[in-house]
Amino acid sequence: MKGIILAGGSATRLYPLSKAISKQIMPVYDKPMIYYPLSTLMLAGIREILIISTPRDLPMFRELLGTGEELGMSFQYKIQEQPNGLAQAFVLGADFLNGEPGCLILGDNMFYGQGFSAMLRRAAAIEKGACIFGYYVKDPRAYGVVEFDEVGRVISLEEKPALPKSNYAVPGLYFYDATVAAKAASLKPSTRGEYEITDLNKLYLDEGTLQVELFGRGFAWLDTGNCDSLLEASNFVATIQNRQGFYVSCIEEIAWRNEWITTAQLRLLGEKLIKTEYGKYLLDLAK
Repeated sequence: MKGIILAGGSATRLYPLSKAISKQIMPVYDKPMIYYPLSTLMLAGIREILIISTPRDLPMFRELLGTGEELGMSFQYKIQEQPNGLAQAFVLGADFLNGEPGCLILGDNMFYGQGFSAMLRRAAAIEKGACIFGYYVKDPRAYGVVEFDEVGRVISLEEKPALPKSNYAVPGLYFYDATVAAKAASLKPSTRGEYEITDLNKLYLDEGTLQVELFGRGFAWLDTGNCDSLLEASNFVATIQNRQGFYVSCIEEIAWRNEWITTAQLRLLGEKLIKTEYGKYLLDLAK
C-alpha cells in the first residue's frame, strides 16, 4: 500500500500565521505539523508516500523531507492548484498509486493512543473495499458522520448533517483498495464544487465493502484548525513527552523500529541535531 498526505489549502482560520507559510509546516511543540500524519503512515508500514500541496508551499516540503532516503522511504511531490476536495487527491495521485491500494491522511490530522499501530496495520492489509474510522464527538455537525449497526456494519454516511444520525465523526484517515483511483475519477463535484471524500466512501458503502474501525474513549484525535487548537495540540504533545520521556511521532525512531534504517544511520541523524533535545533523544536510542 502507498500513502498520500494532502497538505494544501490556505488555512485562513490561522491568519496571519498561515499567510506566508503552510499550516502543515508550523510547529506542534517540537516538530513540524506534517511529522504527525507522516508518522501515522509509517506506523501502518507504508514506505512510499506522495505529498500534495500548493505551488507556494510544495518547495518547503521538499526542503524539509527530501527524497525520504534517510528514513529508508521514498517521497514524491505533487501540486494541487486549487483545493477542490479531498477525493481529488486520488485523481492527482493516480500515476503515483499505479493501480495499488492507497491510504489518504490529511496533513493537519494527529492521532495518539494505545493499540493504534495494530489498528493501522489491519487497515493497511485490506485487499477489497475500504476502511474508515469513527471517533465519538460531542457535536458531530461539523464533520462527516458515520452510522453503523449493532455488529459494526456501516449503514449511512453524511457530510456535515444538521441532524446527525450518530455521534461518530470520520477523521481524516482513509484506507482504500486498488480501485480507489478509478472510483475517485468517476465522482462529480458536489454542490460546494468539490470532489467529496464522503461521496467516494459512499461508492464503497454501495458495494457493501466499507468497514469502520472505532477509536476508544482514551484515544486522542487532535484538531489544529485554529490558534487555540494548535496550542492545545502542542501542549498535549509536550505533556506526553515530558511525563513519559518517549517522543510522539518521531519519524526517525519509527523508521529505526521498523528496521528501515540501521542503528548507525539513526546515530548519524541524531548527530545532525546534536544541539537539540530531539537530536539527543535519537542518540540515546542509538546507544
